[in-house]
Amino acid sequence: MKRILHVGIGPLGQRILAELAERCVGHVVAVVDSSPALVGTSFAHHVPGADPKLRVLPSLDAVEDWDAIDAAIVTTSSDVPSCADTFRTLLERGKAVVTTCEEMVYPWLRHVALADELDEIAKANGGRILGTGVNPGFVMDALPAFATCVSRSVRTVACYRIQDASSRRIPFQRKIGAGLDDAGFAAKVKEGTLRHVGLGESLHFLGHYLGIPFERWEEDIVPIKADRDMVSGVGEIHRGKIAGVRQIARAFRDELPVIHLEFQAAIGQLDPHDRVVITGEPNIDLVIKGGIHGDIATSAIVVNSIPRIVAAPAGLHTMATLPPPFHAVPHHAHA
Repeated sequence: MKRILHVGIGPLGQRILAELAERCVGHVVAVVDSSPALVGTSFAHHVPGADPKLRVLPSLDAVEDWDAIDAAIVTTSSDVPSCADTFRTLLERGKAVVTTCEEMVYPWLRHVALADELDEIAKANGGRILGTGVNPGFVMDALPAFATCVSRSVRTVACYRIQDASSRRIPFQRKIGAGLDDAGFAAKVKEGTLRHVGLGESLHFLGHYLGIPFERWEEDIVPIKADRDMVSGVGEIHRGKIAGVRQIARAFRDELPVIHLEFQAAIGQLDPHDRVVITGEPNIDLVIKGGIHGDIATSAIVVNSIPRIVAAPAGLHTMATLPPPFHAVPHHAHA
């Protein structure tokens, strides 16, 4: 069982920590979160059944026994610059890192110099790092890429993630604008706090690894309005108010779309599903009815990726440079 350092114990972090314990894949030996409300609190207070002796540490500087750590999980922020110091510290210590930082799924899109720096630090110190999640990380990048294992040719790729956000965690419901009016939605889009992070990263991941060249790409975002009164984790949503968001990224070659990624998440969304459509030889049309639950799947893919990143060569990795992180089971389960 791998010994785990966890950084960031928000709702997603707590879910991952609980799953680590439940599935006996990892043993948490240190927990870090800079929130003053959390520092010094008992780990068991946040994850029932966890080691009551562990206390939440304020920073990585407070970690005492680095030799007792096999891997680290980082669930703090969506953008690479905000996580960079944490990544540097862990990689300088030669640790294996799995992070849900969305931009790390393909960091060369927005942060070429920083991605190269992290790769160099990792290789110099024997560290390794992977950015993953359900989306980005799987549904709109790794899954369509894996589907082309049987392809002789690929001309276009389209992915559709249509979600009913009613069962998602409250921070996610807020992030998609649930309950806002038009002005509030527009203001949050303008300030960059209301958007699905990672659509561009998934698009460039596919273009790079599937060898689909394109001259330009674009991304747009529009609100989805409630067609009836509903209740959500952020309160009542009246008809005509914002229920969620639709975000589309497209890549064009010769002014024709070659990659189309459509993300739609809303409270009360009808017919939720995930779909991958590949034109080529053969044509592929995969549909997951009901869709993949984002919180459950993100936690699972992080846990399943730990054995892969621990065994990986030093450096910055993506979901395309490691073996697929199949469902991880404890070694004793094979006995």
